Amino acid sequence: MAAEDLQRIFRTLSDPTRIRILTALQREELAVQELMEVLGMAQSRVSRHLAILREAGLIRDRRNGTYVFYRFAVPADGPWHETWELISRNLSRDSTVERDAASLARVLEARADRARNFFDSVGPEWDALRKIFADDVLRARAITRLVPPNLKVADCGTGTGILAIELAQRGLQVIAIDHSPRMLDAARSKLREAGVEGVELRQGDLSAMPLADDEVGAALAHMVLHYLPSPAEAIREMARAVAPGGSVVVVDFVAHEHEWMREELGVTWLGFELDEVESWFDACGLQDLQCESHPGLSAGRNLPATFIASGRTPR
Repeated sequence: MAAEDLQRIFRTLSDPTRIRILTALQREELAVQELMEVLGMAQSRVSRHLAILREAGLIRDRRNGTYVFYRFAVPADGPWHETWELISRNLSRDSTVERDAASLARVLEARADRARNFFDSVGPEWDALRKIFADDVLRARAITRLVPPNLKVADCGTGTGILAIELAQRGLQVIAIDHSPRMLDAARSKLREAGVEGVELRQGDLSAMPLADDEVGAALAHMVLHYLPSPAEAIREMARAVAPGGSVVVVDFVAHEHEWMREELGVTWLGFELDEVESWFDACGLQDLQCESHPGLSAGRNLPATFIASGRTPR
């Protein structure tokens, strides 16, 4: 390697603030405001370091509506990777990095709280509100990827239990998971009204699902990822809980610019790029990936396109 390349690497990674930023972004994709909270720094200072890291190719940015998120992009091999690995090994007991990790946990908890508060406030009224998605057709298409009957399925983010009821009525054994006690109460009522038995309700976050390894034959997250603080982590959890040869199926919005959804529907993310979703599936080792998009279905509003992504756990 040329001396000037080494100088560039050392010059870029010699600043402690840039090390802190990379460490945080290695754990989670973050917006500038969130990085400010993690680092306890002003926007101008954080933005200046982000610009240097982006110019060096060590981070990437992604626009999500009016927000811009930054992600870790240090190459997986080569001198940048080797240097970063050396730095990382020596940060394991650094007190500043430990404080940043605690701050990052609070930032991510705040993300999750926004969705929790929204659903706790909406409760049973969600059924009327969610009609704006006009997603019955997509729901049926997603279910067809979960055959055969008698399969044990995790309905991840069950809400008021509409999908859990449909799955159970098709002969599937269902574990319905949601973080909101009020939503689970609504689901319990709907199950009684529908006369559906055998659906097990469990409370828990999708980033740490109350499921054992390989406990289910399939996991489905229907219009859920855009509410989660860390969608990639939820897919990892789904893959962990699905037995070898089982299916992981996700239905959600393709990346869009409909900012009104943040206010009216409480979403965290304005959809996702398909290659991003595919990368999450690949990172979990899922195979036979299928990812297809569908035009937005009309429900009296201009809706974004949706996608169905599925993969199988290795046998």
